[in-house]
Amino acid sequence: MEKIKLGISACLLGENVRYDGGHKLDRFLRDTLGRYADYVPVCPETECGMGVPREAMRLEGNPDAPRLLTRDTRIDKTEMMVSWAKKRIARLASENLCGFIFKSDSPSCGMERVKVYDEKGMPAKTGVGIFVRVFMDAFPMLPVEEEGRLHDPRLRENFIERIFTLRRWREVRGGKSPRGALVDFHTRHKLLLLSHSTKLYREMGKLVAGQKRHSLQALRANYEALLMKALSLKTSPKKHVNVLMHIMDYFREKLSADEKRELLEIFGRYAQGHLPLIVPLTLIGRYVRKYDEPYLKEQVYLNPHPLELQLRNHV
Repeated sequence: MEKIKLGISACLLGENVRYDGGHKLDRFLRDTLGRYADYVPVCPETECGMGVPREAMRLEGNPDAPRLLTRDTRIDKTEMMVSWAKKRIARLASENLCGFIFKSDSPSCGMERVKVYDEKGMPAKTGVGIFVRVFMDAFPMLPVEEEGRLHDPRLRENFIERIFTLRRWREVRGGKSPRGALVDFHTRHKLLLLSHSTKLYREMGKLVAGQKRHSLQALRANYEALLMKALSLKTSPKKHVNVLMHIMDYFREKLSADEKRELLEIFGRYAQGHLPLIVPLTLIGRYVRKYDEPYLKEQVYLNPHPLELQLRNHV
């Protein structure tokens, strides 16, 4: 499998680029997800010309447009960072990134809840890092996360699902027979979309069904926007059970009474939080193979990312 290209804060890969000369190595990102990712490391502070080690910095002022100042010498580094960020992002545009993982709490790389200090020196966790703000303005639909939030199993599974789906979409978008490929892509991702949003699942179905009314460029843009919007909405046990029941309907008439009871019991125990998602999926996968349902066998929902990552063992 070709690796997915991801941007990442360089310190998370163990590079000694932090203000104190250290790093913030995340072994899951480097050693586990790293088996499937081709990382593009970025350190805004060193790349824009600041040394290692260096004076610590913080955000101050208006949370919507904070300034980046050194803590002791009070030197304003905002324009230096923004000017560099715009040039770096122009280069990143050619990397075909499928996502970016930022370092949490950083005044340059923090994605949310970064401390911003007011005129009295009181902090409020209301800020966004200077580099991240410029990056997200440039790539508003690109999946982004912080390494701290990725310690949450549900957020981790959601982010990795999004980056793998975006990679599959880009392969379709750049291929031949684009309209037919879109129908095939949408068909294979129907249950995955349903697990995120019934409303957007239906809206995307209508777009695909009426695709001849749109130019190819508009069709692709509208579909990608809806795809990323849908996948950014969190799944839940209730949504997953809805999809599992939908799958079960395909072979309900072929199941024995005991098999139906077992499935429903497993679904219920999952919904109550007593079992991880992988348990009902493994059982339902057995019946998909047994009854050789071609539609279900092609559904990305059953395997949206490598099983080796064990993401659904914890949600």
